[in-house]
Amino acid sequence: MRLILASASPRRKELLARIGIEADAIDPADIDETPRAGELPRVYASRIAAEKAAAVAPRHTGSLVLAADTVVAAGRRILPKTEQEAEARECLSLLSGRRHRVHSAVTLVDREGIARHKTSSTIVTFKQLKPAEIDAYVAGGEWHGKAGGYAIQGYAEAWVRFLSGSHSGVIGLPLFETRILLETAGYPLD
Repeated sequence: MRLILASASPRRKELLARIGIEADAIDPADIDETPRAGELPRVYASRIAAEKAAAVAPRHTGSLVLAADTVVAAGRRILPKTEQEAEARECLSLLSGRRHRVHSAVTLVDREGIARHKTSSTIVTFKQLKPAEIDAYVAGGEWHGKAGGYAIQGYAEAWVRFLSGSHSGVIGLPLFETRILLETAGYPLD
């Protein structure tokens, strides 16, 4: 049974490897990821994961297609995947000393073309960040391309005062939910 990972994220590939799974192919989706007006963060993550899977599945008939999306949210605000230093500073300043949520949605399209969905929501609280800490983190570049401007699997993990939920979901793929979807589709595990 072939498994296609609809993501170019090296972190998702690494996370799958943690549970002994190697995708047979990587085929990232090319979709518009612009949030809709008024769209809530959890709904947005679920929609994007589903759209990624739907875009890739027709190219791999008879295979399992796994897609995911991770969103960092401050209240109802969806934080960007930071591309500029100013964005990273803004996100880190916003998250400093406060609780936020990370929604990580997974969609699996099975061999019959049926899509199943799971979403993990994790609460993360950062310590109060000093301006010098933000400056050093931004200078290190770890924030680049990361939702909310940080990588919990890197240096930013030292800022986490509290986490309730899926650590792997914050990285980019909730392994518990992913494993359930794969088991349901008959993918051989263990």
